[in-house]
Amino acid sequence: MRYDTEFAPAIRPIAASTDDAGENLLTLFGDHSLDAYRHGMQRCVELVGRTLSHNRRPFSGVEPQELQPELEAIDLDRPLESLEASLEEIQRLYLDHAVHFHDPRYVAHLNCPITLPSVLAEAIATPLNTAVETWDQSAGATLIEQKLIDWTSARIGLGDDADGVFTSGGTQSNLMALMIARDNACAAMPGHAGNRHHGLPQGYRALRILTSEISHFSVQKAAALLGLGYDAVIPVPCGDDKRMDIAALAAILEDCDAQGLQPFAVVATAGTTDFGSIDPIPRISTICRQRGLWLHVDAAYGGGLLLSTRYRHWLAGIEQADSVTIDYHKTFFQPVSCSACLVRKRHQLRHATYHADYLNPRDQAEEGTPDLVNKSLQTTRRFDALKLWMTLRTLGAERLGGYLETVIGLARAIHRQLQHRDDFEVLMAPALSTLVFRYRPSHVDEDADIEAINRHVRQTLSRRGEAAVAATRVEGRLYLKFTLLNPHTRLEDLESLVERIVAHGKDAAGAPNVPPAVVASGS
Repeated sequence: MRYDTEFAPAIRPIAASTDDAGENLLTLFGDHSLDAYRHGMQRCVELVGRTLSHNRRPFSGVEPQELQPELEAIDLDRPLESLEASLEEIQRLYLDHAVHFHDPRYVAHLNCPITLPSVLAEAIATPLNTAVETWDQSAGATLIEQKLIDWTSARIGLGDDADGVFTSGGTQSNLMALMIARDNACAAMPGHAGNRHHGLPQGYRALRILTSEISHFSVQKAAALLGLGYDAVIPVPCGDDKRMDIAALAAILEDCDAQGLQPFAVVATAGTTDFGSIDPIPRISTICRQRGLWLHVDAAYGGGLLLSTRYRHWLAGIEQADSVTIDYHKTFFQPVSCSACLVRKRHQLRHATYHADYLNPRDQAEEGTPDLVNKSLQTTRRFDALKLWMTLRTLGAERLGGYLETVIGLARAIHRQLQHRDDFEVLMAPALSTLVFRYRPSHVDEDADIEAINRHVRQTLSRRGEAAVAATRVEGRLYLKFTLLNPHTRLEDLESLVERIVAHGKDAAGAPNVPPAVVASGS
């Protein structure tokens, strides 16, 4: 079955232009090709405009096996040698099936609609192709990024000695923070001269990271990449509110002492992916200070609360962290990628430093040249800071905070409606802007049947292009999830989506003699 063409974007290919500037697109960008640049940008603006104006759904419903043959038929060694032909191909292969995060019926993952100034910033930074690893490649771009790092550190309250760097996202920020925490712990071991030169010490197999049982999977990935392995991560149970249980944390630390293990870091989550729950950071911080443990706060999701006048207090205690992850491309409404890793003590960033004579020689650093590569896991990096800079300078932080407050209110409003319905099971009130639930008809009792119905609902919504809804598992059971990051989404949009869920759920529940496995496949 092909995707439902009724909901596919009705976009005709852009007509070819007779503008001679198009011929100059077959060259490199520079002052000699400015006319072609203007022509090409205008065509791209028209293409995006047509896509948005004609689109009626968050997704076309196409499946991989339907689109893959079209890609396989393309010979990349035979160029089209025409802008118009390239744009037509991009429209057909990408734009016709692109997922629209700005659509009010996109409620799947932590993808946000983005600010217009940030889009314009990309149009400035990309042509110049600025690389921010060293001062001599970036000049003012370096200072703009540093200013935003200082601004973010001040918002958190890390103190005057704080520093950080932009990263590709929360996974890289968490990796960087835990690498610094690991190297800091190993440097304190007797007889060890440091990981950078000598590798991990003999006792590294005893190192442990403690984190909530529902924290982001990047903690486990980081442990593996750091040579510690998944088993070095100890999950700490949560309470009914999906926040780290402090008594359980204390008990696990005592158990580590008894086993001769060496915890070196605790990761507190400020906004879990499924529930938006925020761990009790002040109490975790107290334990970390008492035991000399590194406290990392993963605020990739909840970091936008730094801009909220109404909910900023939910991040109380984050100022005590040794390191913090912030994803600007979530609750700061920036394009991907745009994230940061920040540390309380700038000298800790030395664990990410390597001096190369051809790029960032040591004497250059000693002279005070602000080469950002000295504190980054990446070498070449885009000027992603410009997006956030233009947003703050044009719209202001207060407006971004207001956007987040709006979606928090929206999540609470739809929760109030669902919790009073007999045909929905809602796990908990939203802590931020996510809501985990499942459709559960009164006459269906078996978990396998309920799962099959909800799987069918999600697949049908996607296949028909009606909505993009997420799914997750809690204690082995499948649930649906609304992830709300669009301040333009209205309560009526969600109410309509709920009714579509009910309609598809009733269809699945009423299918005669259809076993759960068949219903779940969407057949």
